[in-house]
Amino acid sequence: MLRYVLQRLVQLPLPLFAVTLAVFIILHISGDPVDLLLGMEATQEQRTALREKLGLDAPLPVQYGRFLFNAVQGDFGRSLRFKQSAMGIVLDRLPDTLLLASTALILATIIGIVVGAVAAQRRGSPLDLALTSGSILGQSMPSFWIGIMLIILFSVRLRILPSSGNGSWQHLVLPATTLALFILPQIMLLTRSAMLDVMQDNYITVARAKGLGNRAVVYRHALKNAIHPVVTYIGLQLGILLGGAIITESVFSWPGVGLLMVQSIYNRDTPVVEAAVVLMAIAIVLSNLLADVTNAILDPRIRTT
Repeated sequence: MLRYVLQRLVQLPLPLFAVTLAVFIILHISGDPVDLLLGMEATQEQRTALREKLGLDAPLPVQYGRFLFNAVQGDFGRSLRFKQSAMGIVLDRLPDTLLLASTALILATIIGIVVGAVAAQRRGSPLDLALTSGSILGQSMPSFWIGIMLIILFSVRLRILPSSGNGSWQHLVLPATTLALFILPQIMLLTRSAMLDVMQDNYITVARAKGLGNRAVVYRHALKNAIHPVVTYIGLQLGILLGGAIITESVFSWPGVGLLMVQSIYNRDTPVVEAAVVLMAIAIVLSNLLADVTNAILDPRIRTT
């Protein structure tokens, strides 16, 4: 197992390097932060002085080299807007994003696996048709639309839940539900599909022939072996949820990394955007590693591939 984990760790630097390079290039060709900081009325001397102060007067390869050297040490510079450490600002917002993403992931995982297993047990029944159709419909609805509909229903009309901000569990309900509905349909469909494949295997027939009850066959044998694709998908979504939370945080004004990133892009606060994107990239890469390791623990045959 240790060798397997080390092999996966060796592969981590390359995608992180690619992410930092792409983010650096996109941010530097999208606009000049000096224009935003000084305004159009600034003189050329003021622009030149500020560009030298920020290190923007050097060629792009030199700027990237400086950025990469400092980023490896965890230094992404100071925020142009807040005048503080860029990574420090992102880390201050990270707990709120982790709370939102983890709550949504737990809700989606529990409900999706249970509903998927139930649908597989009752294949072809009206219940299966209703659950499958609902999941397909859920996949077609964008998260921002779901969020707006939940706000209209529960905040505007029923007035039982707040529509924005944080501070209590009530503030978490709507954004967590919106984010959970983003991945719940796929978890349900994956579970159902995997369960249907496993239920046709010979060992399931043998288990039934031994007189095991339906619940024992489904949850002790079938679900255990059908969970691998679901675990992989959940591991991938764990990191993607941190990035996908951008839309949800914007809709509900949830003060996390996603909302901070959107605001920083509008303000061309390059250090904060770079720090946030790199942090999310690390989260995605580590979540992929976690999914691989979990699958390797559940199925030792994976370690040999």
